[in-house]
Amino acid sequence: MEKISKYILPYAPYIALTVFIKLAGAVLELFIPYFMETILDDVVPSGVSRMIFLYGGLMLFCAVGALLCNIIANRMSAISSGKITRKLRYDLFDRLERLSSGQLDRLTVPSAESRLTSDTYNVNQLLARVQRLGIRAPILLLGGVVMTLTMDPALALILVMLLPLIGIIVYVVTKRSVPLYKEEQNILDRVVRILQENITGVRVIKALSKTEYEKELFGGVNDELTAIDQKAGLITAATNPSTSLVLNLGLTLVVLVGAWRVADGNTQSGVIIAFLQYFVMILNAMLGITRIFVMWSKGEASAHRVAEVLAMPEDLLVEENKKEIHAENLPHIEFKNVSFSYTGAGNALENISFSLGRGESLGILGETGSGKTTVISLLMRFYDVSDGEILINGRNVKTIPRDELTSMFGAAFQNDFIMEGTVGDNIRFFRDISPESVDNAARTSQAEDFIRDRGGMDSGVAVRGNNLSGGQKQRLLIARALAGNPEILILDDSSSALDYRTDAELRKALHRSFKDVTSVTIAQRVSSIRGCTKILVLSDGKAIGLGTHDELMKSCDEYRIIAEQQMGLAE
Repeated sequence: MEKISKYILPYAPYIALTVFIKLAGAVLELFIPYFMETILDDVVPSGVSRMIFLYGGLMLFCAVGALLCNIIANRMSAISSGKITRKLRYDLFDRLERLSSGQLDRLTVPSAESRLTSDTYNVNQLLARVQRLGIRAPILLLGGVVMTLTMDPALALILVMLLPLIGIIVYVVTKRSVPLYKEEQNILDRVVRILQENITGVRVIKALSKTEYEKELFGGVNDELTAIDQKAGLITAATNPSTSLVLNLGLTLVVLVGAWRVADGNTQSGVIIAFLQYFVMILNAMLGITRIFVMWSKGEASAHRVAEVLAMPEDLLVEENKKEIHAENLPHIEFKNVSFSYTGAGNALENISFSLGRGESLGILGETGSGKTTVISLLMRFYDVSDGEILINGRNVKTIPRDELTSMFGAAFQNDFIMEGTVGDNIRFFRDISPESVDNAARTSQAEDFIRDRGGMDSGVAVRGNNLSGGQKQRLLIARALAGNPEILILDDSSSALDYRTDAELRKALHRSFKDVTSVTIAQRVSSIRGCTKILVLSDGKAIGLGTHDELMKSCDEYRIIAEQQMGLAE
């Protein structure tokens, strides 16, 4: 809760006013039974009707005043808790956006989604409930005890004796429920993950007739979530009946002892009636306090999960560059003995070295899992290398500010996304790009014809590009990468859905319109990279070949076999 408290402090005066109004309403409510006892025991026996109307008017004033104070305070608590949660949710989203790829891998996307949605909602409910019940309930509880002590200390002792029992019940329930609610949120992360996977892969699931399997998978984790929720619910549900039982037993004792004291002339009947009202008031206050503890259990667990993300340290910090750089004499991109491990248990890349001059191109070829995409992730500094260094214009990527580094790249990734909107929106992607640059990017990516056939740049695109073919999606993504006129172009298996003719036209257009751009292309087809200045062949994270197409045909058996199989040159 420490990380959350800084969001509450700016609204402290507003919350203090809410508390004061809530306090005023609770105090007014406490005087109603007192005035009624005065009417029954003092005013009615005196026979002065004017005093009856006076005290009756005071009771009405207290009732209306308490109602208005509660309404105003409840509205104010909703406003302050809403504003606090809005700021908290915004900062949480901002922090999630700035997490490094490694941090997000450890957190997982489903967990990030549930923390941003359900956890912030639980925090909101906690803030609102504490302001609504956290003041009124304790005041009614303590005030009721004080008022009963002033009326009849002997009867009030019955109530005082019961309070420790209620405190023990609340403590035991809270201690057992908080861990359960934390576990429940972790299981909810898994529910979100399975749901996310099903929505994303719905076509594959239907195509492979795995609908029933996915139902069983979701049903299993849903049952697990239900079981833990029921367990937590059973524990917290015991609070209300337990406290009600204790207080109702006390109420029964008050009636019995009160009747005995009235018969002996030690108290009056109006005191007993007032005591009954105060007991009901105290009972409701205790139930309110137990509800707060239940909400606190959820809210504390959620606040802890939110604070975990907010407390994550800044990763991939920009380091100071202590070397004097003369970029004109250096390669544009250079990998020097680069090794990298995702988990620390084994290297995804090992001792990779190559260099590219400005305007040159690198093609990367290798089997699935050989580390092709990892090369790009390290170049764009989604992760930091374990060993070695990566240089751009002679500067280590660790010394280049994030905004400056990303502005150098235009990238079309293997698993990229298309948003709902227009074709033009997807190419510009919220960047200040001129219409000429957008048109040139569409023309170079071979997307111009299908965009024109669809109705131009203002034609609609469905969520995830579901109304586009695979090749149209890829050409749109390549146009997005080119629209910003990058100095380094990344194409991560982004032409696999293109036919050979379109792929060839794309490579010609890139060479013609973006000849000064240094490019890195990952491909499964030799034809897509054979014209590259250099080709890097990877296997199990190691470089087994580096050179031009002709050089690799002579020196790298694996490359030659792939090329001959794909290009029809094998015997």
